[in-house]
Parts: sequence; C-alpha cells; structure tokens
Amino acid sequence: MKVVGVIPARYASTRFPGKPLVKILGKPMILWVAEKTADALGKDFTYVATDDERIAQVVQEAGFQVVMTSPNCLTGTDRLWDFAQQVSADIYVNVQGDEPMVKPEDIQKVVEHKKQNPNCVVNAMCKLRPVEDPFDLTIPKVLASRNGDLIYMSRSPIPYSKSGNLNGIDFYKQVCIYAFNFQELKAFGSETKKAYCEQFEDIEILRFLDLGFKIKMVEVEFASAAVDLPEHVPIIEKLLQNEHS
Repeated sequence: MKVVGVIPARYASTRFPGKPLVKILGKPMILWVAEKTADALGKDFTYVATDDERIAQVVQEAGFQVVMTSPNCLTGTDRLWDFAQQVSADIYVNVQGDEPMVKPEDIQKVVEHKKQNPNCVVNAMCKLRPVEDPFDLTIPKVLASRNGDLIYMSRSPIPYSKSGNLNGIDFYKQVCIYAFNFQELKAFGSETKKAYCEQFEDIEILRFLDLGFKIKMVEVEFASAAVDLPEHVPIIEKLLQNEHS
C-alpha cells in the first residue's frame, strides 16, 4: 500500500504572507514539517505541493520533492486533489505546513487509523492545553461522538454551556493531519465553491461533512501548536528549544 505525505504550501497567505518560508530557529518552517513527515513516512514518500517557485526552490535545495499545483486552489485539501491527479497513491496524508512541532508518531497513528477505516476521512485532535483559550478564533475546536465520529468543528467553543460556565468541559482542538483516499479527494476537489458552513468557519474539513462523508477523529497526546500569525513564531521557537533541551 502506497502512502504519501503531502504538505500543501502557498506563499500568499492573507494573515501571514510568506509563512512557509518564515525562519524558525534559522530554518524555513516548511522544512521543519517536511523533515518530520519524512521521519514518519520516508523521504521518498514526502512531497510539498505548492504554486510558488520561491517555496519550490527552498524545498528542492533541501532535497525534498515538489509538485507544482494550480494557484486557484480554494484550500489546502483542494491542493491535495490537484496533487492526487499527478501522483498516484492509496493513502494521501495531508500534513499542515504551519505546524513545525508535528510528531512523526502522530502522522503514523493517523495512517494506521485510515488503514483500519478505509471508507472514512481521518483527522487528528488533542486536548487544549491549559494556556490555550477556547475562545481563540485561530483554533478550530472539535466535537466528536463517543466512537470518534466528528459531529462538528468550530472556531467557537464547543460544546458550550447554557449557563456560560465552562468549568469541567474538556475542549479538543484539531491537529492538522488528515488522511484521504483518491475518491474522497475527488469528491472534495470537484466542488467549485466552499460548503456553506466551511466558508464562515474557514475550516475546510467541514466540506466533507457537508458532502456526507464520515470523519473519524483520532486523539493524539501531543498538544500541537501552529503558526497562524507572525507573533506565534517566538512562541514556537521557545517550545522547540524546550523540546530539544
């Protein structure tokens, strides 16, 4: 079974232009993610999918494979669909390019769950850390059933207490590692616009829910931290330094 790791990357981020190439402890962020993905799946099965020559050059100079994709992709998963039409595989693992602290073992865990649930989209999640605010709109919160099926995902706190007292609620957040097969990506990428809830929440996996796909959420222990804004860079650098100290 061929499993490939794909890191979608675009330069023209609205909130953080050039984000994939921002230096994290002196190394472009996209390379941190590529190295972690290669540790999980092998360098020969690790790709960066991008529409930007600047990103492609940095990635290729580091010895990683690049597939050029359309500049008109609505989301990173749409970019994976573009990629899937160029590279055949049984499982496509989308590893978000702005999570340089992603754990190889978490990528492997998502792959194993996809093998066990071949007809489900698979996505990772973890508990919010005590320092993270459930009202932080940069963090997609996850609501899943007792058997791990995604019920909904939102930038608002979910579940929410009618009383307004959030004490005792274990909030979960999305970890941006996904696993798909070709047909799932085809269904997603064949849509010409975002789903109704997707466009407001700005959470692309909601399109799969809108299309009627079952999504299995896999809990991972690591509380990932993403770089959504420039001010997140020093936070990530400190966490990485602590990780390697």
